[in-house]
Amino acid sequence: MSVSRREFMGIISATALATSTVGTACRNGTIESVANITKQSPTGSDPLNVRGDFPVVNETVFLNTPYISPTPTPAINATNQFLMAKARDPLLLGDMLAETKAVREKIAKMVHADPGEIGVLSSTSEGENIVANSMNLQAGDNVVIDDLHYTTSLVLYSKLAESTGVEIRIVRNKDGVADTESFAEMVDDKTKLISVAWVSNRNGYRHDLESLATLAHAHGSYLYVDAIQGVGMLNLDIKKSGVDFLTAGSYKWLLGGFGIAPFYVREDVMDIIRPDRYGWRMVQDRLSEYQYKIFSDARKFGYATPAFGAVYQLSASLDYLLQVGVENIENHTVPLANRLQTELAKQGFQVLTPPDNKSAIVAFKHGADYEKISKQIDEAGLRLSFRENNEQIRVGIALFNNMEDVDIFLDITEGWTKAFKLEKTQSS
Repeated sequence: MSVSRREFMGIISATALATSTVGTACRNGTIESVANITKQSPTGSDPLNVRGDFPVVNETVFLNTPYISPTPTPAINATNQFLMAKARDPLLLGDMLAETKAVREKIAKMVHADPGEIGVLSSTSEGENIVANSMNLQAGDNVVIDDLHYTTSLVLYSKLAESTGVEIRIVRNKDGVADTESFAEMVDDKTKLISVAWVSNRNGYRHDLESLATLAHAHGSYLYVDAIQGVGMLNLDIKKSGVDFLTAGSYKWLLGGFGIAPFYVREDVMDIIRPDRYGWRMVQDRLSEYQYKIFSDARKFGYATPAFGAVYQLSASLDYLLQVGVENIENHTVPLANRLQTELAKQGFQVLTPPDNKSAIVAFKHGADYEKISKQIDEAGLRLSFRENNEQIRVGIALFNNMEDVDIFLDITEGWTKAFKLEKTQSS
């Protein structure tokens, strides 16, 4: 189904008049908080039966989940209830720690890990810093990463190279691909760590984790994975993958808030990774004479009070994702992203995401006047990311998106290609 921008804006306007919500709303930059947000009547097809839980779909065509995701109304309601309890009769610490434990168990269920392998950190960057600083890196060792990795990793290892003398080897992508064969050319018996983003934030490229883990282990090395752009979007059997360490942020595909990041450490290598700071939350038992026994599993990384509001939000978001099924989400979103990618290539754009890539992120060079097309996109009610000095566009297909959303975007990009042809004709 192809829907023009004019038709789409008409749908949005009609829906805004026909529906009302109760809950937390943002108007003119001001947050208004009331009791609960109710399920809406969504526009457009709804293969996963979720659009009614995402008010954003009646406001915009939201293609920006790789940046920050909307949160479903059940999770917003759970957060509101937490905040209301804090206002009226704050929860006991034991209750909040129990919810944190529930988050660990739900993440474990989602990625097929043991709860003891899941810790709770504040960010993906924290997880990689803990891992890298546990490797005892020194001159003569090397760490292998790729140029599709997130900026934190590039900064982290460049600074470790300065302070420890470790060699940092960077695999250069070829046409958006940094495959295991390219890593194998740089990995040797002096490699201490391979570090990748499971799904690149730059172009959506999805690494083959199982083959990378096999490569790392064959050389006595380890595999660290930044999975903020993967967990919640893609089904993952982390045991089967062979991954040693993984961190996943909560404010993208896990549909949560900020300040909470699930951290996986494979049980067999738990002793290798050391906490980089200490505090009350990692204490298993209080011994005599002010001595303490620290947890031996991934709870040892939780040293201080976490962002409990974000814990409750993530807990409810995980319930939501587990109910929908991450495998169902992957089967819905990846084909839509592949179709978008294929059609953009047919329209003549330079697509930066490799063909048949198995993630829900697509990036391409728009080749147009940024000021003109960004205004058009805003007027059309689309949300996406301009990147790399505004020369590229990145979009992500989430569980609430549908074919109509893809067609709306393709209608707009097709207009750009027609404008290009007209400009070329006039100039010649």
